Amino acid sequence: MQLTTLALLILIPLLIWRVYLRLRPFFARQESLMWKHWTGAVLFPLLLLAAAVSLLADVLALSSLGAGALGGAWLGFFTLKKTRFETIGRRYYFKPYERFGILVCMLFAARVLQIGVELYMNRQSEFPQMITREMVLHHPLSCVAFGLLAGYLATFSIGMLRWRRAQPPLPELE
Repeated sequence: MQLTTLALLILIPLLIWRVYLRLRPFFARQESLMWKHWTGAVLFPLLLLAAAVSLLADVLALSSLGAGALGGAWLGFFTLKKTRFETIGRRYYFKPYERFGILVCMLFAARVLQIGVELYMNRQSEFPQMITREMVLHHPLSCVAFGLLAGYLATFSIGMLRWRRAQPPLPELE
């Protein structure tokens, strides 16, 4: 075994732990800002639509993207039910249910890490094969991971917008 391969095997768990630590603050109690919710509610459905249009020729990849998006939407809907909401003064706060959010983000990060390891292992082999962008992006695992993440974040953002609109207007400061 080469030294670089051994170093990679040692660094992968550290990288996973670092990604996990970076994700934790996103699932802590935070202020509800409308521009963030609007950005997520518009951006992620557009990204899903763009990905679906690019995958029209590949039925397996398109169905994997759709299945991932439906699964992510279901997890986002379930997460909204478990999210804690509060109003303090003139500000709105929420604490998302972190288990599903971190799970979805870590699955996406795991797929990205798997692609990196595949590229590294291919480069180290005696007979490297050509890996194209389409091979990576049209792979069913890539489509499921992206659909899961985008569906989850889109559903959660839309749910947060609905919650904010349902809140009664706060009195103006004098």
